[in-house]
Amino acid sequence: MNIKNYVIRLVFIIIMVIAADRLLKGFHIESYTVAFWVALAMSILNTFVKPVLQFLAIPITILTLGFFYLVVNVIIVYIAAYMVTGFTISGFLTPLIFSFMVSVANSIANAVSSDK
Repeated sequence: MNIKNYVIRLVFIIIMVIAADRLLKGFHIESYTVAFWVALAMSILNTFVKPVLQFLAIPITILTLGFFYLVVNVIIVYIAAYMVTGFTISGFLTPLIFSFMVSVANSIANAVSSDK
């Protein structure tokens, strides 16, 4: 992935963070700057931490027929909330919906930035 594709993906995640702040109860960011840091943290966590958590959770994921993968997504969102000051999230459903929104943003960004 080149830098242009990464920036496009980051912009889509920032848009989803701002949308989640407006749409989801229990999700709060203090400013657009915080939205940028949340998007950057999510990007880094999804690249480096999430694969490790998925690997460690393989037995539980198999036993739950893949549903534990959703818990891994929620854990990543909570880690991002811990890392970024000005970003708060509560409950289980809110970070789960937010992780779906980030997945949609990544899919759209991949479609937009795909080299043809």
